[in-house]
Amino acid sequence: MRRADELHADALRVVARRLVRALPDNPTVIDVGSGAGGMSVALTEALCARGGGTVVLVDAVPELLDAATTAARAAASYESDSTTTTVRVRPVLADIATEQPTEFAAAAHLVWASNVLHHLPDERQGALNLIAALAPGGWFALAEGGLETRCLPWDLGVGEPGLQDRLAAARAQWFTRMRDQIPNAVRLTSGWNVVLAEAGLHDVTAFSYTVDHPAPTKPVVRDSIEDWLRWRADVTGDLLHPADRTAVRTLLDPRDPNYIGLREDVFFLQTNTVHTGQRR
Repeated sequence: MRRADELHADALRVVARRLVRALPDNPTVIDVGSGAGGMSVALTEALCARGGGTVVLVDAVPELLDAATTAARAAASYESDSTTTTVRVRPVLADIATEQPTEFAAAAHLVWASNVLHHLPDERQGALNLIAALAPGGWFALAEGGLETRCLPWDLGVGEPGLQDRLAAARAQWFTRMRDQIPNAVRLTSGWNVVLAEAGLHDVTAFSYTVDHPAPTKPVVRDSIEDWLRWRADVTGDLLHPADRTAVRTLLDPRDPNYIGLREDVFFLQTNTVHTGQRR
């Protein structure tokens, strides 16, 4: 997760600056599902640069919350022209699947939630619960969806060409299965712009940002691509053709000359979409 945060760091800084630009002085910002702290750091830096504020980090995993808190607090002071600006970082151990955000972080000026709601039984209700934690005039920023991550050339010389596309198809099947296996899962049958508008938000819109590390990549990028491929292999498992599973094992074998960690032709290209709206 830290490697992934490093890959996304520059793009997240741009997104964070964009989101906090419209906030009032000394705002409160909630990072829901803060993970290892990639966006937590970006939001903290953005608030430091504009005079300070409070960042509330929310996660259900203690180890992740500790990691995010440590990273954000390290970025929480900014010195310029002999003036020190400090952002308060407040960790909250909570699971938004079972706890109401208004109980631990109400009256926020910005709520950021990235790739969290699709893990909840009722994604629409999860969004409504987060919106309820906004102060009047506060902004909701939901990062869900985008374009499938691309990392591999069309023909790797291992197995049949087009492995990337078959991995993407298997991942889509896995996602549907994952949603079906969540107890009491409710289908989300409309786009997020419709959900946010029906929740009463106005100025509903979306923008996308790109994370682009072209070949040849740095070792940390190749390490992250290996993480990505290993995760794809783990979750798609029986959904892949046996020949593709063999190809993936070859690519993940450090003893093989086709080991993905040594290839100069892998890259990382990802586009993520952020849906935003303002509470009246």
